[in-house]
Amino acid sequence: MDKLKVALLIVSDTASQDPASDKTASALTPILTAEGKWEPPTIKIVPDNVFHIQQSVCDWTDGPNWYNLILLSGGTGFAVRDNTPEAVSPLIHRHAPGLVHGMIAASLKVTPFAMMSRPVAGVRDKTLIITLPGSPKGAMENLEAVVKLLPHACLQSAGANSRNMHAAGVKSLEAEAGVSSGSSGQHNHHHHHHHHGHVVPKAHTAPRSNDPSAGPGRRYRSSPYPMLSVEDALREISEQTPEPIVIEAPVNTAIVGSVLAEDIYAAEAVPAYRASIVDGYAIIASKGTSTNGTFPVASITHANVGGALEPLQPGTIARITTGAPLPPNANAVVMVEDTELATTTPDGNEEATVHILAEDILPGENVREPGSDVALGSKILSRGDIISPVGGEIGMLAATGTRTVKVFKKPTVGVLSTGDELVEHDDPRSLTGGQIRDSNRPSLISCLNSWGFSTVDLGIARDTPAGELEHALRDSLRGVGRASSSVDVIVTTGGVSMGELDLLKPTIERSLGGTIHFGRVSMKPGKPTTFATVPFKAAAGDSRVTTQQERQSKLIFSLPGNPASALVTLNLFVLPSLHKLSGLGESSQALATKPWMAPHLGLPRVAVVLTHHFPLDPKRTEYHRAVVTASRSDGRLYATSTGVGGVGQRSSRVGSLASANALVILRPGRGVAIKGAIVEALMMGGVYGSDTRIIC
Repeated sequence: MDKLKVALLIVSDTASQDPASDKTASALTPILTAEGKWEPPTIKIVPDNVFHIQQSVCDWTDGPNWYNLILLSGGTGFAVRDNTPEAVSPLIHRHAPGLVHGMIAASLKVTPFAMMSRPVAGVRDKTLIITLPGSPKGAMENLEAVVKLLPHACLQSAGANSRNMHAAGVKSLEAEAGVSSGSSGQHNHHHHHHHHGHVVPKAHTAPRSNDPSAGPGRRYRSSPYPMLSVEDALREISEQTPEPIVIEAPVNTAIVGSVLAEDIYAAEAVPAYRASIVDGYAIIASKGTSTNGTFPVASITHANVGGALEPLQPGTIARITTGAPLPPNANAVVMVEDTELATTTPDGNEEATVHILAEDILPGENVREPGSDVALGSKILSRGDIISPVGGEIGMLAATGTRTVKVFKKPTVGVLSTGDELVEHDDPRSLTGGQIRDSNRPSLISCLNSWGFSTVDLGIARDTPAGELEHALRDSLRGVGRASSSVDVIVTTGGVSMGELDLLKPTIERSLGGTIHFGRVSMKPGKPTTFATVPFKAAAGDSRVTTQQERQSKLIFSLPGNPASALVTLNLFVLPSLHKLSGLGESSQALATKPWMAPHLGLPRVAVVLTHHFPLDPKRTEYHRAVVTASRSDGRLYATSTGVGGVGQRSSRVGSLASANALVILRPGRGVAIKGAIVEALMMGGVYGSDTRIIC
């Protein structure tokens, strides 16, 4: 038998800073060497950090060069920084409680404090993973208790034929491993169960689970997640969405749509000099003195003239263009319309003398004083202001010589579709069986791009083989594979219902160590919408990040697979979170005094008049797709259903969104919302005029 590959992961804040302080690796290596079945171990030291632990384990299990055995030492106690069990447990596909029992039983022979250890053992893909205590002595005791059984366990985990391995009987296996019955530390005690007349309760059904490997007979038949209202779901999203990150960015068109993270003060005055606001002639004017007369033209001043200007002498004038600086001594400009040519130069190309017709030109007339538009050092933009695409903010920054600004970093969103049935929308092959074209990903990416967010197309993750969905999500968080860089938010569609292959919720919880904050919402469509966070340490050394805060978690929005439901829930739940991540809501004190100017998180909410009866759902709030128009007759907004989702029709049909620009909010009730009723609507697009008018 070829020797098996083993890796040792030492989990210790101290040893990660000073590798020489670790004594555990050197204590465990001889135990493995003595067995003669293991290659020299690969050794790595990481701090007590969930992300670093998980990343190391996955590097040793998920790639083509996987290890047969991973031993982790440290972080299995009750201290605040003891995170190893929490990091490892979600990664395990099949737990091995027998190994855990064997290690604890061996340690209990030495000290009762063995009960304070929290070991974990199990298999991920083809790799056996075992956690050991952090002390060299404790780690050696635990490893020695199970080390002779580990080659057999590793071979089975790697796919060796279990029937052939057991063909010679247990005694043969024991002899091969060098163990015998009773050497495992277990004793045959006879346990007497005294009921004292009490009936022991017996479950009528097997325990339910959301484990994807549990099978249909033991999986939940209905969702174990409580049903949240839309308001509670939005509140939970807001609480879990991290604070925005501040970056410094150059002033160019790339910052359009960004939110300023600082007040901006003018680095230069506008204008920076006394400038003419008309085409004409610069003069020396004085109050009470007539300006009418004929004057020689001493110079010509253009806006693009560089260098010093010759001072204007009394009795002379200078031709000047709009925006050009006034020559020294000049203090007014007469419009060219108030003059006439007297003589020209000998070559006839320039004015020699000009007659001024106006008599009452005053000092300062037709002149812009320095800083009259923007004073040097004055506040020109405020924290929380949005750099709009109209160009006013960019123009102000450019005019005042502002080269860089601090803005809130706009998040990057990764979009992933899930399901074995999906086919790329542009695949030229004809559909077969239950295949459908993936319309969700192009729709969601298009919508996100229209909001100004960068997106990463994460492709399709299949439900089978097992583990593909987990690998796709983990690669997206790491920024490998299809994700050329790490994404801030992941949006998935499909896999959130109760089917046997709806794997997103258990994958997030069990494999990624994430937390599902809600898994159902009382709404129509979009009931199975799921929101989760997964632990993730921000990459160090990002020069763009200027705040001290590190992102502690990343967000996953798992939307329904139905195209209409996915788009509705993207608008309703994902957009407010992206707005918060972008810095919207970080409005300045000035905006706080003008709430009507404060930016709004999510879609704008307006009041609309229904043009016909809308059916109500008795239990759930419905977000009915509609076209909202502005009446030219009475100025009110009117909502008309897109024609899908009425009585007897499914509200989740994708056709209902093809022409909709709004989601009409219909609260639960019986019957219908009557024609002419005023309800709220969330605006997804622009509003056009119409001749609609309803007199109620």
